Amino acid sequence: MLQIRLLGPVKVWAADRLLDAGSPRQRAVLAVLAMEAGQPVPLESIADDVWDGTAPAAQTVYVHISRIRRMLRKAGGSDHRPPTVLRPAGGYQLDIDPEQVDVHRFQRLVDQANRPELAEGERAQLLHDALDLWQGTPLSDLQGAWADRMRWVWHRKRLDAMIGLAQAEVRLGNAAAVVGPLTDLIAEHPLVEPLAAVLMQALHGSGRTAEALDRYALTRTLLAESLGINPGQELQRLHEALLRGELEQPSVPPARPRRLVPAQLPAGVRAFTGRETELAELDRRVFDAESAPKAVVISAIEGTAGVGKTALALHWAHRVAHRFPDGQLYVDLRGYDPDLPMTAADALAQFLLALDVAQADIPIDVDARAARYRTEVVGRRMLIVIDNAASAEQIRPLLPGAPSCAVVVTSRDRLAGLVVKDGARRLDLDLLPAADAYTLLRTLIGSRVGDDPVAAGTLATQCARLPLALRVAAELAVTRPDSTLAELVTELADQQHRLSLLQVGDDPYTTVGAVFGWSLRHLSEDVADIFRLLGLHPGPVTDAYTVAALADVDPERARKALNQLAQVHLVHRIDADRYGMHDLLRAYATSLIGADELSAHRRAAQQRLFGYCLAATTAAMNRLYPADSHGRLAVPETGAAVPALDDSGAARRWLDAERCNLVAISGQTGAAGWAEHTMRLSVILYRYLAGGLPTDAAVLHGHARDAARRLGDLAGEAQALLGLGGADIQLSQYASAAARFERSCELFRQVHDSIGEARALANLGAAQARLGDLIHSVRNHAQALEAFRRLGDRTGEARALISLSVAERQNGDYDLCAHHIRQALELHRQADNQSGIAFALTNLGTVETHLGELGLAAEHLRHGLDLFRKIGNQQGMAYALDRLGIVHTQSDDSDLAVQHHERALELFRQSGDRHGQALALNGLGEAALQSGNAPDALTHHKAALAVATSVGDMDQQARAHAGVDSAQDGPGDLTGT
Repeated sequence: MLQIRLLGPVKVWAADRLLDAGSPRQRAVLAVLAMEAGQPVPLESIADDVWDGTAPAAQTVYVHISRIRRMLRKAGGSDHRPPTVLRPAGGYQLDIDPEQVDVHRFQRLVDQANRPELAEGERAQLLHDALDLWQGTPLSDLQGAWADRMRWVWHRKRLDAMIGLAQAEVRLGNAAAVVGPLTDLIAEHPLVEPLAAVLMQALHGSGRTAEALDRYALTRTLLAESLGINPGQELQRLHEALLRGELEQPSVPPARPRRLVPAQLPAGVRAFTGRETELAELDRRVFDAESAPKAVVISAIEGTAGVGKTALALHWAHRVAHRFPDGQLYVDLRGYDPDLPMTAADALAQFLLALDVAQADIPIDVDARAARYRTEVVGRRMLIVIDNAASAEQIRPLLPGAPSCAVVVTSRDRLAGLVVKDGARRLDLDLLPAADAYTLLRTLIGSRVGDDPVAAGTLATQCARLPLALRVAAELAVTRPDSTLAELVTELADQQHRLSLLQVGDDPYTTVGAVFGWSLRHLSEDVADIFRLLGLHPGPVTDAYTVAALADVDPERARKALNQLAQVHLVHRIDADRYGMHDLLRAYATSLIGADELSAHRRAAQQRLFGYCLAATTAAMNRLYPADSHGRLAVPETGAAVPALDDSGAARRWLDAERCNLVAISGQTGAAGWAEHTMRLSVILYRYLAGGLPTDAAVLHGHARDAARRLGDLAGEAQALLGLGGADIQLSQYASAAARFERSCELFRQVHDSIGEARALANLGAAQARLGDLIHSVRNHAQALEAFRRLGDRTGEARALISLSVAERQNGDYDLCAHHIRQALELHRQADNQSGIAFALTNLGTVETHLGELGLAAEHLRHGLDLFRKIGNQQGMAYALDRLGIVHTQSDDSDLAVQHHERALELFRQSGDRHGQALALNGLGEAALQSGNAPDALTHHKAALAVATSVGDMDQQARAHAGVDSAQDGPGDLTGT
C-alpha cells in the first residue's frame, strides 16, 4: 500500500520502494494536497501555500499535478482504488485514504488515546504508536511560510502527545522511566506548564520529591523573568500538594476489557465529485454538536433513486471515520428492493453480532434486540450509517440512545415521522449541479468531454444529472472510443420519447431509463435478455451458473454476459465469480420482464432458476453429507449445469457462498406458487443448517412451514418443524424445541411416516436431555432406536444410538453408554460416514474419560478433531477440543487444558452455542482448580452457572454448582462432563 510521509522529509513509499517525489515545488504541492487528503483544495490555496502568495500560471500548477499523477500511477500495487489527483471544480483533490498519510494516522491515534474511558495501558500504547510515526522535523525539506506554519502546528501536536504519554506512564507506575526524556524535553520548552507539571509528578513518583519542588521554583522564576507572570493555578495546586505530602503515589487503574471495534463501511465510489456544500453541512451538524451533546445527531439524506445518497454518505463517513474511534456500523436495509427489504430485527441482529454479542445472546423480540443494541453502544463514540431505508418505522429501532453516537440515514422517502418524533434533520440531495456533472463526465471519459463541451452538457442533461446514470453513460462512451459525444447524444435523443420507464409526473426516471435502455441497445440481444432476467433473481448476488439456468444458456456464455454487463455498469463484480446489482437497476430489469406479453417467459425462467437451486443444493449436500443421500427425494431433471464440487470442502464453500440466496429463494418460492420447492429446500438443507446456522435455519424452515400450511401438507409441516426445533436447540431454546418436536411427531404419525416419527422422537429426546428430563429422554431415544432398526435405516440407527448414549452418560451409566457408541461407530464406518465417525469418536472419548481410560480417550478425541477439521465442522471441533481439555485436566496438564477450553469457548461463542459455552467455562474452572488457582476457578464456574441457568441446562448447572463448592473448599476430585 502506498504511504505518504510528512512527519520528516516528504517521502512517498510504495510497499518497500521509495519513489522519486520530484522537485521541491512538486513535493510541496503533494504535501499541501496530502495535508487535506480526500478533500478538495482550491487552486488559490495551493498557489498561496507553495508559492508564498506569488501566483504562478495555472499551467505551472498543472505540470506539477500531472507529474504527481504519473508518480502515483507508477506506484502500482494491489490497492482496490489506487490514489490519484482529482479535479473538482476550482481546485484539486488527492483521492487517497487518509490512513495512508502519516499526519492523519498520527491524529487518529492521538484522538483515540484521548478518550477518557480508555485504560491507561491502551492509552500509552496508542501514543507510543503515534509518536513512532515521526521521522524528524515535519516537511524538513520544504521552505516557505506555509511549511514553517505546518511545522509549528505539528511540533505542538507532538509535544501534547508526549505530555499525554508521560502522564499515562506516571499513572501506570513507570514514573522513573520518563524522568530523563521529560528533562530533555523541558530544556527545549521551559515555559510549558503542563510539561513542568508532569515532570514534577514523575520526580515525585520516583522518590525525588525535593527535585520536584526545585523544578517548580525554576519554572516560577523563568515565567516571571520571561513573561512577567506567575505559574497557573494547576501548577500551584500541585506544588502545594507536594509541600503538604498530600500527593499520593500513582497506582495502576484496572484495565478495562478490550471491546471489538467494528469497521463496516463499504468502499466509497471512485472519482467522487462535488457535494462540497452537503459534506460541509454534515460536518457542521455532527461536530458542532460535540461540545454539549444532548441527543443523538440524526442526519437523513433524502433524494431520488440514483442521485448519489449512498455515495455521499459513504464518502463523508470514510472522511470522518477517525473521529469515531469506537467504530462504524453499516447496514443496507434494501427498503426499495422488490423482494428482500430487511427488517429492523434482522438489521439489529447484524449490529449486535458486529458488536461482539454472541448469536445466542441476541433476543428474539425486536424491542428486546433494540434495547440490547442501545445498551451495547452506551459510552461509545460510534458512527451508524443506515442505507436505503423505506420508512421511519424501519429505522427507529436502529437508533442508539447514546448522544456520543451519530447516525446518517439515506432514503427516497421524506421520513417525516423521523423528523417530527426523533429529531432527525433532513439533507435534501438534489441532482448534481451542471458543473459537477460535467466534471464527473470529464473525469470518467477523458479528453473527448473537453473537445465537445456542448455535447457533454447535453449528455449530462439526458442523464438527469444523476450520478448513477452519468457513470453508466460514461462507461458506454469509453467503450466506443471512435464515436464522438455528439453521435452518442443523438442516439440517446432518438429513443428519449419511446421510453417512459418509472415515470411519475416530472420524475427524472424517464431519462434514466433511456440511458439504461441505450446501454442495452448496444449489447447483443441475448445479453440484454439476461439483464432483464436478472430482475427475477431475489438474492443479493449471482454467478454464471445461476444466470445460465435463468437464461437457458451454458455457464460460459452466462459468464461472458455478466462480464459484458459489468463493463457497462449494469452489474458490479463482488469477487472473481459473483456479481451484484444496484437496486435502481434491479427495479428497471424487473419492470422490463414484468410486461404481460412476457409472463410466460418470466415463469419459465423462474422454473429453471428454482429447479437449478434444488439440483445444485442436492449435489452439494450429497458431496458434503453422503450418508444422508438415500433419504433425499430425487430432484427432477432440469438440464441446467451445476458447479463441479470435487470434494466436501468445495461443497461447503458453495453452500456458504449461496446461503443468502437460498434463504431468499425459499421465501420467493413460497410466496410465488412454488411451495413444493420451498419445502424441498428445507429438507435438503436440514443437515447443513443444523451445523451452527440457527438464524438462517429459522428463516428457511419457517418459510417451509408456512408453505406447507398453505397447501395443507402435514408431512411437509412436520419436516419443517424438525428444522425449526433444531434451530431452537442451537439457540438453547430447549422448551420451544421440545414443543416443536412433539408437534412434528404427531404430524408424522398422522401421515404414517414411521421414519419421520422416529427422527422427531430422537430429537425430542435430545431436547429433553438438555432440560434434565432424562427419564423421558431415554424412553424416546429407545423408541426411536427400535423404529430405525425395524425399518432398516442404518444411519438413523447410528444417530439414535449416539443420542441415547448422551442421555445414558448424563445418567451415569457409562458402560452401557460406551457399548452403544461403539455400535454406532461401527455402523458409521460401514457407511463411510465421516461426519458420523467424528461424532462417535468424540462421544466415545468423552465416556472413556469418565471411565478413567485417559490414553484411549485422548486418541479417540484427537482422531475426531482431525475429522471435524477435514470436513469443516466448527461446532464438532469445539466439542472435541472441550473434551480434550478435560482429558488434559485429569492428566495434570492444566496449561494445555486451558488452551483447549479457551479455543473451544471461542468457537462456541462464534456459533452462539450457549450449552457449549457452559461446557467450556466449566472446563476452564476445573483446569484452574487443578492448578491451584481457586479464584479463577470460582470466576469461570460462576460464569458457566449464569449461562447454563439462562438456557435451562440442568446438567451444566449442577456441574457449575459443584465447581463453585470445590473452588470455595479447595482442590478436589474433578471428573468433568
